Amino acid sequence: MPTVEQWQATMKGLFAEVLGVRLTDVTKDRVAAEMDPRDDLCTLPGRIHGGALMAFADTLGAYATAINLPKGAGTTTIESKTNFFGSPKFGAPIQAVSTPLHRGRSTMVWQTRIESEGRLVALVTQTQMVLAVNRNE
Repeated sequence: MPTVEQWQATMKGLFAEVLGVRLTDVTKDRVAAEMDPRDDLCTLPGRIHGGALMAFADTLGAYATAINLPKGAGTTTIESKTNFFGSPKFGAPIQAVSTPLHRGRSTMVWQTRIESEGRLVALVTQTQMVLAVNRNE
């Protein structure tokens, strides 16, 4: 399995890199990362946009699925639900951990817990579709 650094390198030039997602742990059962709150990710001064948090969680769920896919298969998000509980503290990284609720042949469901300084900020549940292996390659 690729290392955290190798998975991180796959974000180069993509939206996850723009968000500043930094993977900290990547296994088949857990993907963890952190991201810094920044002014350009805010909806109001000092308040990170909910969409930035949702995109953070979506990134982790997608990576978690990708790690569990059969060779040659792909994935795409088909549903995502977010509950917000608070706002992250500025000056401290936001941490997130994505764990599996279901890993099937056609879908996978991941729950991502987003925290700031040990306090729950959001809980995201997303369903990823497993795209068929392209046998023509």
